[in-house]
Amino acid sequence: MSTIAISDLRDRPGFADAVADRIWRAFWKKDGHPLSLLTGLVQESFGEGPIPSAFVAHEGERFVGTVSVIACDEDSRPQYTPWVAALWVEPEHRRKGIGAALVGRASAFAFKAGAERIYLLSRAQRRPFYENLGWAVLEANAPEEGMFILVRDRSA
Repeated sequence: MSTIAISDLRDRPGFADAVADRIWRAFWKKDGHPLSLLTGLVQESFGEGPIPSAFVAHEGERFVGTVSVIACDEDSRPQYTPWVAALWVEPEHRRKGIGAALVGRASAFAFKAGAERIYLLSRAQRRPFYENLGWAVLEANAPEEGMFILVRDRSA
């Protein structure tokens, strides 16, 4: 069995369609957004600047998961930047530390790019997962009931 690797999507562009598909299905499809919107957003990760960036967990050529670092994940909080966003791990690979590894990779990348503080938006049921990784609640029930804005400082 191969080991799971985490790569910058710039280095593994063949996973771009899988990244867009999983993010779309998990977070955007129910609101009526087209897959093409996500495909375009994922393509922005191939730009020269550090943000946005996407990371992909993979076992050889098999997609396992993804996470992104983006400028803003909540339009009502433009003062908060950058954000770790769109964490997804394939169901058969969950509870194996892959999600934590993806969040760690994205966080380290954002700090290396110069961020002193990074942000993350989470539903209540996922909040303990992030808190166990060193994230702290910045705002509760924001931007809506049951949502939390979490924060992590470089020094943490």
